[in-house]
Amino acid sequence: MKNWPLWEVFIRSKNGLEHRHCGSLHASDATMALENARDVYTRRNEGVSIWVVPSAQITASDPDDSSELFEPAKDKAYRHPTFYELPEELKHM
Repeated sequence: MKNWPLWEVFIRSKNGLEHRHCGSLHASDATMALENARDVYTRRNEGVSIWVVPSAQITASDPDDSSELFEPAKDKAYRHPTFYELPEELKHM
């Protein structure tokens, strides 16, 4: 088990639209990671979908570089949905 890769687990809840990171686990392969994630993170049948991703495959930004990464978007106000009127029928927006 000490040589098994680390997997990140994402669960989509019954009333959710997105998968949320809920933890990590070690498993020998993707099938085992899914089964272990089901057993560990969805014991109360709260999930409808599980994603497992090898931790080594995730590329993340450095929080220290956040201003460099996110500042350019602030001057593009047209990208924000404040300029649009959404119909009442649209939910989850």
